[in-house]
Amino acid sequence: MTGGALSNDLANLPRIVAALRAGGVVLLPTDTVLGLATLPNMQAGVDRLYALKDRPRAKALPIMVATSEQLADLGVILTPTIEQALASPFVPGALTIAAEIDPQTCPDWLAGRREIAFRIPDAPLLLALLRQVGPLLVTSANRAGHPTPANASAVLAQLTDAPDLVVEGPAGADVASTLINCTQSPAVIERLGAISQAQLAEYLEVRHG
Repeated sequence: MTGGALSNDLANLPRIVAALRAGGVVLLPTDTVLGLATLPNMQAGVDRLYALKDRPRAKALPIMVATSEQLADLGVILTPTIEQALASPFVPGALTIAAEIDPQTCPDWLAGRREIAFRIPDAPLLLALLRQVGPLLVTSANRAGHPTPANASAVLAQLTDAPDLVVEGPAGADVASTLINCTQSPAVIERLGAISQAQLAEYLEVRHG
């Protein structure tokens, strides 16, 4: 681990930004489980993130953004279902949305993809980071196929190696976000997490996959 550990404090934002822009992987708390983050246009960081988790390369990594405006830079096709989901009280928060992207307007690092899963988190440090560096690949801080530990030391014991920087702090929840697939109508719940189907149904037409 090249960068040591930092507290979950906005004063440490420059060091986190520097680690990411150097192609590093950062372990940090989110509003759900602990996460591993890297810049999507830094191939070394992306490769390292997959290796740390021992994650199959066929499984795409989810994306975090700070605002719905950043979705345009990803080429996200905003359907009425997605706009309805973005207007719900779960955004920002623990709702991950799968959406189709326009291959003509998406960035180079998404070339060949037809859809992505994105989330706007409800975590001050993470939002400040996303505003500064743009979209990040952020995935749960666990080895593939294992539950996500609740603290950084347990994460480090589980991963194949240490990330480049560790931001200490508790996870916001003990379960991951709820994932809905908005490429279909009505939206399909592909993973139940911090938000229940009943909660979603108050604001959005959904069915369980």
